[in-house]
Amino acid sequence: MSILTVQHLSHGFGDRAIFNDVSFRLLKGEHVGLVGANGEGKSTFINIITGKLMPDEGDVQWAKNCRVGCLDQHAVLEKGMTLRDVLKSAFAWLFDMEARMNQICDMLGTAGEQELEALMEELGEIQDLLTMHDFYVIDAKVEEVGRALGLTDIGLDKDVLELSGGQRTKALLAKLLLEKPDILLLDEPTNYLDEQHIEWLKRYLMEYENAFVLISHDIPFLNSVINLVYHMENQELNRYVGDYDKFQEVYAVKKAQLEAAYKRQQQEISELKDFVARNKARVATRNMAMSRQKKLDNMELIELAAEKPKPEFHFQKGRTSGKVLFETSQLVIGYEEPLSKPLDLRMERGQKVALIGANGIGKTTLLKSILGLIPALSGKCELGDYLKIGYFEQETPQGNTNTCIEELWNEFPGWNQFEVRAALAKCGLTTKHIESQVRVLSGGEQAKVRLCKLINRESNLLLLDEPTNHLDVDAKAELKRALIEYKGSILIICHEPEFYQDVVTDVWDCGQWTTRLL
Repeated sequence: MSILTVQHLSHGFGDRAIFNDVSFRLLKGEHVGLVGANGEGKSTFINIITGKLMPDEGDVQWAKNCRVGCLDQHAVLEKGMTLRDVLKSAFAWLFDMEARMNQICDMLGTAGEQELEALMEELGEIQDLLTMHDFYVIDAKVEEVGRALGLTDIGLDKDVLELSGGQRTKALLAKLLLEKPDILLLDEPTNYLDEQHIEWLKRYLMEYENAFVLISHDIPFLNSVINLVYHMENQELNRYVGDYDKFQEVYAVKKAQLEAAYKRQQQEISELKDFVARNKARVATRNMAMSRQKKLDNMELIELAAEKPKPEFHFQKGRTSGKVLFETSQLVIGYEEPLSKPLDLRMERGQKVALIGANGIGKTTLLKSILGLIPALSGKCELGDYLKIGYFEQETPQGNTNTCIEELWNEFPGWNQFEVRAALAKCGLTTKHIESQVRVLSGGEQAKVRLCKLINRESNLLLLDEPTNHLDVDAKAELKRALIEYKGSILIICHEPEFYQDVVTDVWDCGQWTTRLL
């Protein structure tokens, strides 16, 4: 049974085409991975099928009474709402039914015989629905999913505006899973999740009975949970059966076959053109030349897709720093409440350190405290001599209306336009991306702009806060290579062991010093 049918979809932004005559069909129980490089339109596709964006052309049809659940990283959580309120809002439609049931009960005393019969029938249907959807054990289900994603440890009565980015993602994900929709739409759900809860989500999706569409650049995660791949590239959407590894295998063969066919056709075109040029003027061979010219005119040309620019990251190493990079003495980090025990940390030149641990325990706060962006609650942090620090923030600040060119020019005012464009192109951004406003780019493209600023400044200590979030496979692999090659020191927050294990010399588990019970 088809849950979703998309036919002849075309869409673009300005003169930048995203899709051209794309079709897509989702059947019940299919576990789909939607893959492609940054900026190919994966999130745009989700926005179109959920009705947030109107396509330029094409038709999107959902099955009747299909309930769609979408993980929206940008959902607005209102001040005063607790975590419990957010999770219970998953059952809003059941609470509406309960209100209708109570209304019917009030009407029964005054209803006539015919109306009474209709009301009793509606009452029975509502009671069956409430029972079927576990309405009477909602609190237990909220506790169960909250515990699985570590939300009960944070406290279900905590105000949602006090949550970290990772905790917020967990809350929205928990709400979505409690809704039990007919189809899940998950746009990079592992961003901001720690290893423990990525593992839990992996098990959940492996056993999930309904259909889902998953956008992710986390290859081990994709391989574990999907059975179909839809690959988005060059305004097309192509279907492959199997996991991500199987897709790569088939895609490589398909690409090689297309390249071989293209070479054969180019050879044939060259020979036909040569024959026509040599024989069209001679009476004896004119008909043969015209026949070959006709074949040339009617030939369906094979086109090779333009190769996407592969990013190149080369961090510039500044002068050598002093031996000690930073040293903390009884440092307590936090905002209004402490997030850590008194810390005595020391990092020396040459160390590359990964900060790991659950969301909300203060990893980002520690980086900002070292930089002096957040004052310590007590204790102190002393920076070493001759430091040139490069800092990569987790997210692009909101409300930025600069184009990519302006963003880089503000950072490097002495550069000319050629140097600005060349630097952005080296990071894998096309001309159309470079001329766009930063805020309209995908998360991965925005990350590449921030990396572009970082790699073109000399540094001897990099502080990186979740640099792999949103980055596509090629960019992630290139960033890993560049960090391994980097001669300076690194302090990185990352939840992907397969990324940081080959980069770092030390791993600091922040769970050992946090005051949070996570």
